[in-house]
Amino acid sequence: MPPMPPMGPQKGQGGPGSRAANRVNGEKAKDAKQTLKKLIAYIGRNKYLFFSLLGVMLIITLLNLAVPSIQQVAIDYITIDDEKLSVDFDNLIKTLVVLGVVYILLSVFTYLQGIFSARLSQYTVKTMRHDMFEKLVRLPIKYFDTHNHGDLMSRMSNDVENISTTISQSIGSLISGVLTVVGSFLIMLFYSPLLTLISLSTIFLTIFVSGLMTKFMRKYFVKQQVILGEIDGQVEETVTGYRTVAAYSKEKDSIEKFNQMSDELRHCGIMAQICGGAMGPLMNCISNFGFVLIAAFGGWMTIKGSITIGTIQAFILYSKQFSRPINEIANQYANIQTAIAGAERIFEVMDSEPEKDNGTADFHLENVKGDISFRNVDFGYIDGELVLKGLNLDVKNGQKIAIVGATGSGKTTIVNLLTRFYDINGGEITVDGVNLYDIPKDELRKSIAIVLQDTVLFLGTVEDNIKYGREDAELDEVKRAAAHANADEFIERLPQGYSTILTEGGSNLSQGQRQLLSIARAVLADPKILILDEATSSVDTRTEMHIQSAMVSLMKNRTSLIIAHRLSTIRDADKIVVIDNGVVAEQGSHEELIAKKGCYYNLYQTQFAGHKT
Repeated sequence: MPPMPPMGPQKGQGGPGSRAANRVNGEKAKDAKQTLKKLIAYIGRNKYLFFSLLGVMLIITLLNLAVPSIQQVAIDYITIDDEKLSVDFDNLIKTLVVLGVVYILLSVFTYLQGIFSARLSQYTVKTMRHDMFEKLVRLPIKYFDTHNHGDLMSRMSNDVENISTTISQSIGSLISGVLTVVGSFLIMLFYSPLLTLISLSTIFLTIFVSGLMTKFMRKYFVKQQVILGEIDGQVEETVTGYRTVAAYSKEKDSIEKFNQMSDELRHCGIMAQICGGAMGPLMNCISNFGFVLIAAFGGWMTIKGSITIGTIQAFILYSKQFSRPINEIANQYANIQTAIAGAERIFEVMDSEPEKDNGTADFHLENVKGDISFRNVDFGYIDGELVLKGLNLDVKNGQKIAIVGATGSGKTTIVNLLTRFYDINGGEITVDGVNLYDIPKDELRKSIAIVLQDTVLFLGTVEDNIKYGREDAELDEVKRAAAHANADEFIERLPQGYSTILTEGGSNLSQGQRQLLSIARAVLADPKILILDEATSSVDTRTEMHIQSAMVSLMKNRTSLIIAHRLSTIRDADKIVVIDNGVVAEQGSHEELIAKKGCYYNLYQTQFAGHKT
């Protein structure tokens, strides 16, 4: 059976995750260098695209480096001797033709750079999305209980898209920048070591200023991404729970809450963009100061006869090429910081500890009997707060066991532990005598089917949703499962029958119809162990009768655990187990427990006799 929908902590027992906690975590100082290493590793996964882009950028750099030297040669063909202008037109025209060819080649290879950059960026983010989604579906249930779902979706969409944009716009500049800096420096050194030293003096000032600005701005870019994730979470909550919002007339409160978060994002975004935008002008100012120094010292050297005017012109161009990559990075600093902040958030998910599975036992679905045993089991969702305290429970093959108790007593927790959505703190759980932690999770969950109170249906056809129980099933098998679940009648009345498209969550069906589909899904999965968690608590009495009839058929020859608040639905159970304060308070048949006049008797009287205890 496919992975089952998550059942989080019971009300009041959930993990400590919250938006505030996420924000604090999001703003902690991260290792930007390590993030860049991981990001570069992703960029380098497609070696063909990467080295193609690298080759194109090498050619572009060489062509750009050739331009000032060609211009210098052209200028030096124009001379003044004894106040008489002299021009070598033949060589000047040849040189200008060469210069024209270089510019044409630059245009062609720049176009190729755009193509390779776009393909590399899309390949990179596709790989990141795949890896992140693959990691998400393998994370433990606890992770989703303690992280805002909207924030996780924001990481998958907004953060990844920011990385895509930055790679597409910046990767070529970064590669070209490194090659240009090295090439320009060597040529400048060849022309004039003294002017090179003067040019380098401004580089140290550039590095110092950019370092200070980086420390100041980084917090705004990280915070911006975190708030954006919070806004996505707020929108998701409002859209998903809009009926409740409207029922309680909370539209105004929702708008005010959204506007407050939006204003915070606006303020943070303005600060981030102002700081990021200031980098470019600062770097340009420092570079221009360097050009003034070069022009002044170069003019003095020309007067002395050390170099020609063409050499000064070439040197100034090489100096611009030398400082240009630094200025470009400064101008794109806002985008780069946003991408790094997003990459940190993505790698934070990827680096999370996956769901552990150390099971190596020879455990296969066809051999499962369904004997279940809990021995002195301790468990708590929060450290130091136990929900189950030394719980002992035995379920025999084929038994129908009902689990009842007050809200928060630990009923659903038992199911969470049996399906290994959470790991126990102490004790032992066995299935057919095999320790739960020795059983491969995939085999364990294939042997269990679950019908929840809140039915989970997916966007797709009715057939697809039933086949979620077993994807290789034929349509005839799907129809038989629907008939066993008493769902075939209403399915046949749908516009396209089994091909009818369900909206997300199955909102175009009634609650009872959705529940019958989930039962049909469980029938198709053909589990050895069946869990019914409040499966009829959200439907009317008439619909409950249809669902009960379907469940009776489903429970035949299977070990069944039924969690119920409506005690009328479990009177015919083989054994009723009463959970109170994390332990088994009573167990027995309905008649035996009524005769004891204990916890079960009090619950029963509260529901049917109006007696308050």
